[in-house]
Amino acid sequence: MSKECCSTDEKQSIVSPKQKHEEGHDHDHSHGHGQNDKRIFQLFLPALLSFALLCLGLALQYWLKPDWFSEAFRLALYLAAYIPVGFPVVKEAFISIKHGDFFSEFFLMTIATVGAFAIGEYPEGVAVMLFYSVGEVFQTMAVQRAKNNIKSLLDQRPDEVTILENNVPKLIKAQNAVTGQIIQLKPGEKLALDGKLLTESASFNTAALTGESKPNTKKEGETVLAGMINLNTISLVEITTPYEDSKLSRILEMVQNATSQKAKTELFIRKFAKIYTPIVVFLAIAICLLPYFFVAEYDFRDWLYRALVFLVISCPCALVISIPLGYFGGIGAGSRNGILFKGSNFLDTLAGVKHVVMDKTGTMTEGVFKVQEVFIQQGFDKDEILQHLNTLESKSSHPIATAIREFAGPVIHTEVHDFEEIAGHGLKGTLEGQDYLAGNFKLMEKFNIAHEIEHAAVADTLIAIAVDGKFAGYLTIADRIKDDAGTAVDELKKLGVSITMLSGDKSAVVKEVAGKLGISNSYGDLLPEDKVNKLNELKSANESVAFVGDGVNDAPVVALSDVGIAMGGLGSDATIETADVVIQDDRPSKIPMAINIGRETRKIVWQNIILAFGVKAIVLILGAGGLATMWEAVFADVGVALLAILNAVRIQHMNFSNTK
Repeated sequence: MSKECCSTDEKQSIVSPKQKHEEGHDHDHSHGHGQNDKRIFQLFLPALLSFALLCLGLALQYWLKPDWFSEAFRLALYLAAYIPVGFPVVKEAFISIKHGDFFSEFFLMTIATVGAFAIGEYPEGVAVMLFYSVGEVFQTMAVQRAKNNIKSLLDQRPDEVTILENNVPKLIKAQNAVTGQIIQLKPGEKLALDGKLLTESASFNTAALTGESKPNTKKEGETVLAGMINLNTISLVEITTPYEDSKLSRILEMVQNATSQKAKTELFIRKFAKIYTPIVVFLAIAICLLPYFFVAEYDFRDWLYRALVFLVISCPCALVISIPLGYFGGIGAGSRNGILFKGSNFLDTLAGVKHVVMDKTGTMTEGVFKVQEVFIQQGFDKDEILQHLNTLESKSSHPIATAIREFAGPVIHTEVHDFEEIAGHGLKGTLEGQDYLAGNFKLMEKFNIAHEIEHAAVADTLIAIAVDGKFAGYLTIADRIKDDAGTAVDELKKLGVSITMLSGDKSAVVKEVAGKLGISNSYGDLLPEDKVNKLNELKSANESVAFVGDGVNDAPVVALSDVGIAMGGLGSDATIETADVVIQDDRPSKIPMAINIGRETRKIVWQNIILAFGVKAIVLILGAGGLATMWEAVFADVGVALLAILNAVRIQHMNFSNTK
């Protein structure tokens, strides 16, 4: 429990310092269940001991009533029952005061229970601290479970890898493997580092990265990522990225850091607790002392009891624990479905999104292009043009460049001088003394290249080519709409979300794709700055806007939007780093799923706030009027906290697959 009853990270040490174990134990499946049961028993041991002594004291006091059960013996027995559960809390109260935090929940509980002992209400003093401690244990378990769920979903990296040294297999620590080494991956084994497949082809289970267990076949030269499981043949992989820089490592780091990005509701509750707690302490003092001046038959003991009940009821832990736990659950639910939220604040913002703006290529389409037609003007050597174009495109990572390389075959290593990638236009470079331009027709206009092609009427993507300032021809390239893109659009419409498609591709292509998907607002032929301007127009209408993209050119609009969503499978590193939400498997249907998770999380958080405030307000009034005892106070504090926790963990078990 944090000293402010706000941080879930420190809570565990208060309940039981022994519970801190190395996280590596979570991966020891042979002993995992036994160790987990032992940790749970250790957490509950102080409460069990306290409960046994409390039951003994109640039996002796109210049923057996032996002569030797004197007041001194009674005090000693209840004090023994109090110490196992009360000592850690009293200790934390003193530590909090030492650090300048006088009004922590530990201080409230200490005053209330010590006060109960002072007026002779020993069983109630023990019971309040006992149930409070049991509540703390449940809170700790729930928070730890949420954290472990997130970590276990993502930290799929094996500790060791088999590398080949002079064609001899050698087992080494994954962290010691270096780029350039060759990993031998047997069927069923999990890849520990990112690399390039050297085997002709291999099938992988990518569930660790994408949430999808459907086999993914990779071919020689293609990238394979840490966390993928080799399915059916011994494969060789050349390491291309250090262990700590693999995509899975970065994804894990993103999610582990997600809790540092707090939602507005969470931040408000933190600030509220710091103001609320001292106020209720002074109100409790007023309840105890002020009636002396207004009540004819003032009984200090009676009014002190009412003040102590008031203090127990007012403890804000139901709010400040269940709310972060709700956001933990939302982040965990997203991770389980291949959606990474980089902070709870983005869950909140996504829940309120009214407009989704999306890129076309790689977002709603496969981003896997195929060359359909090649047209080269007379006077140019077709083979030479294609070879030089292939060499120029080899300098780019754009999917269109990949399509051209696949079509033209192996690159002839001609040196490229003055290479330049012109954002939103294409490529420029000099090969064997000739100046080449390759890109869209806006590139031709930019360099005043004359042509007679009616490119606007062509539905496919066109790549224009110019050599030494003369138009040389073009290639037509076709993309394919993703299978679930239509489902994504339908689900977004059901959620009441408006949709706009922006693309740097030609308008004819964009309108055709948008029409097939049922998107009424679409704009093509956009440069990166044009996308920024369009997004600003939408934001000026006071709408909360999410942008979904995958390319380097999308990074500025991803950063500008209220929520930036990146397609993480094929997406560029720049966009993934800039984005607030990462969809790991590139499936558009995860966009409405992410919004659903955000909305459900927000709903649960507000249910907990209303529950806690409602019950506490009623019992606070009853307590101040002398109509509520410590037992009602226990329900208002610990009972409500447990109900809120149970409600918060619900989201971890919700099924969002209907939008898959």
